[in-house]
Formats: sequence, C-alpha cells, structure tokens
Amino acid sequence: MAGRNELVVSFGEMLIDFVPTVAGVSLAEAPAFLKAPGGAPANVAIAVARLGGAAAFAGKLGDDEFGRMLAAILRENGVDDSAVVFDAGARTALAFVTLRADGEREFMFYRNPSADMLLTADELNVGLLKRAAVFHYGSISLIAEPCRSAHLRAMEVAKEAGALLSYDPNLREALWPSREEARAKILSIWDQADIVKVSEVELEFLTGIDSVEDDVVMKLWRPTFKLLLVTLGDQGCKYYARDFRGSVPSYKVQQVDTTGAGDAFVGALLRKIVLDPSSLQDQKKLEEAIKFANACGAITTIKKGAIPSLPTEIEVLRLMENA
Repeated sequence: MAGRNELVVSFGEMLIDFVPTVAGVSLAEAPAFLKAPGGAPANVAIAVARLGGAAAFAGKLGDDEFGRMLAAILRENGVDDSAVVFDAGARTALAFVTLRADGEREFMFYRNPSADMLLTADELNVGLLKRAAVFHYGSISLIAEPCRSAHLRAMEVAKEAGALLSYDPNLREALWPSREEARAKILSIWDQADIVKVSEVELEFLTGIDSVEDDVVMKLWRPTFKLLLVTLGDQGCKYYARDFRGSVPSYKVQQVDTTGAGDAFVGALLRKIVLDPSSLQDQKKLEEAIKFANACGAITTIKKGAIPSLPTEIEVLRLMENA
C-alpha cells in the first residue's frame, strides 16, 4: 500500500477502443479492427504506474468479458483496482476510433448507457479517495447522472482529505448533447481544480478564440489554480503558475499514433508532482517535470495504441539524454 503522499487516484471511464488495422481510412472503409483498452483516466493511472508510481483507478465497468478484461489489465499494470465496481445490467463502453492519415483520431461511441455512466456516489471507495495525494478526472463523467453526482462527491471527499485536484477535460464532442452543454458542464467544476491541462483544441472550444496567446489562455486562469497547462502537440507545452509562466518544447519523434499522448503527459507530470510538490512553486523544477512529461508524451506517439505505448522511466530518460 502506497503512502498517501504519492498515490494518484484517477476517476472516470475505461473502455475498449476498436482501432482499424490500417491507418488513414474511415470507419466504413476499415477492413478489420483491433481491440485496445482505453479511456483517458485509466490511461493516466497506468502511465503513473509504468513510471514506478502508485496509482489507482476508480470507475464502473460492465460485468462482462470486456469489463473483467479491463480490470485485469489495470492489475497487470500495477494499478490498484479496489475502487472498480461492476454493473450486471449494463455493458462496458466501446469506442470505434479511426486514425486518419495524419495520425489524428475520429470517434464513434457505443454508450447507451454504458456501465461507467451508472456509477453512484454510494459505490465510491471513500477510503481510497481519502488516501490520494492527487485526484485526477476528466469531463466525460459529468455528462449523465448518476455518474455526475458520483464524480462531484468524489472530488469533495478527495479535496477535504487534502488531495490536489487534477482536471483534464478530455473533450469528446460526440458524447455531449450539444456544444453549449459541453462547455457549461466542463466549466461548472473549473474553479475547484488545482491543476488543469487543456489541449489547444480545448482552449479554442472553451474560450471561443482560435489562439494560444497568453491573454486568451488567461481567460481560463483562476486565482485558486496552482498550475494551468496548454499542450501544443509536437510543439510542446505552455505553462502558467501563480508566480511565473513559460513554455517547454517537445521532443521530435516519428509519430505513428497520437492516442494516449496527452494522458501519458498528464500521468508523467502528476508522478513528478507527487514526488516533489514544491515543483509547483519552483520554475526550474517545474520545467524539468514538464520536460519529462513531454518526453513521455512523445514516446507514446511512436507506437500504435495508448497503453502498450506508455513508457517506463528508463525509456523516458533515454529519449531526454539522446535529444
């Protein structure tokens, strides 16, 4: 059992991604699909564990073969699954993900409703939440009840127990009833986070402005934040802390599949922050942590699939040394 000072608890959805066997085709054109475990919060937990950290995943899976397979994958990767519950009446979520010729993704989801949407506040493992040094979550768990109420309660429990709250909205427009509702619900919990990470696409979605200039980013800043990050793909990352801001370039690699790169970045950064929370107030330490996270994200794009591509610490350090 990890001490509370290093445990990262990741909350939300875990699902099966079906990825075409060939890249650069539409879902209709795909000759066949490979199944791959996915779901951003689960990817973050496994990223932390693969880097040698203590991680747990909290969420609901279908009591079906896919759900049992996903729980086994968490355990195989060293992630605590004691906060995973199973629903006998709903299936594990599925997503068909096509990789376009440029390595970017398009999604089609099967969730009507899937088990992850049916988690209730009563099913939360409160003891585990209270041990978290960091409680990490996305926005997909805010879409529907009862999961939304479970999500809000989990944030409350973790925060009261002293955890840092980490939020990556991980926008999936196709899952929301409308763009307006997505924006409103994503922002409804904005002020409560300590650490927020958005992509440049999410920055434009939330601000309505197609720019990554500081004045646009600062529209999303809150005085309660400790850190706001904007990831820029292969261009690296911009960061904003209370007393300083800056940018850190990425590492150049031959990209094959960007799936999970953002999750790898988040997992690596959270791993560094729980090891040394003072990095949130120390610009030099924070930049080193972001360099490490950028390298972790870059390595994840070299291979297909999120979880198989997540690197070990040795692989990350090797890329950083060779760059």
